[in-house]
Amino acid sequence: MKKFFCLFLLLIILLSGCSGDGNPFRTEISMEPTHPVSVTMADVQENYEQYPNTMYGWGLKKNVNAPPEIPSTIQNMMNTYHAIYLDSTPRSLYLTFDEGYENGYTGQILDVLKENNVKAAFFVTGPYLEKEEELVKRMFDEGHIVGNHTVNHPSLPQLASTKQVAEEITALQNLCKEKYGQEMTYFRPPRGEYSERTLKIAEDLGYTNVFWSFAYKDWDVKAQKGTDYAYNQIKKGVHDGAVLLLHAVSKDNADVLDKIIKDLKSEGYRFKSLDEFGTP
Repeated sequence: MKKFFCLFLLLIILLSGCSGDGNPFRTEISMEPTHPVSVTMADVQENYEQYPNTMYGWGLKKNVNAPPEIPSTIQNMMNTYHAIYLDSTPRSLYLTFDEGYENGYTGQILDVLKENNVKAAFFVTGPYLEKEEELVKRMFDEGHIVGNHTVNHPSLPQLASTKQVAEEITALQNLCKEKYGQEMTYFRPPRGEYSERTLKIAEDLGYTNVFWSFAYKDWDVKAQKGTDYAYNQIKKGVHDGAVLLLHAVSKDNADVLDKIIKDLKSEGYRFKSLDEFGTP
């Protein structure tokens, strides 16, 4: 216990320092973690070097109305670090949205979710958490999950140190706790890029790493192809236990969401919160 306490003090000292890179989040947000952690940053500095930092991208080979093809080596890695991306429960679905910036559609999305009694997860970055107070508060108030997508949305395996990886995660948690009084427990790696090392760090900081089993090119606001296209892409991608990744900047997603939810419910699918993952 004494050893752990000393290591925890080292963690506070390491994480309270300010970076000189000009990033306001690194100087204005406390870096002391608010989660109970199983490993301190002193351990990260010294011991996480044993975990490979080979970068992987979450690229999936899609199948129509069936889970994507994921190599067994990647499945084993996800299982090792208790990451979630696909549920085995029949007819269950999970709606998740990535929020790097606000494009005017999140309010509409929240309206649709409320009308259909569906809970979703919104993975937000530092600027979003800082600027979109009304929307984030509404997410919490209406029972949605607000997940950690890091402060600056970097590729974590490409950061210079393990300390930077941890700072990107803990600084956002601190901001969330300060502004909204809420904890974050789910983490989505920016760009879907990860390594064994970054998965381990996030897990030991108290997070469940969340990937997805369906996504499509919906993030380019200049290349929206209409609601029919969005509807068909999503409907073809749905499968039992799917974790759906949609981007809230997409007008098409916002406009088609109500129809998607109603049609899938009529087919026997159940939209569940990530807190219910793996439950009947």
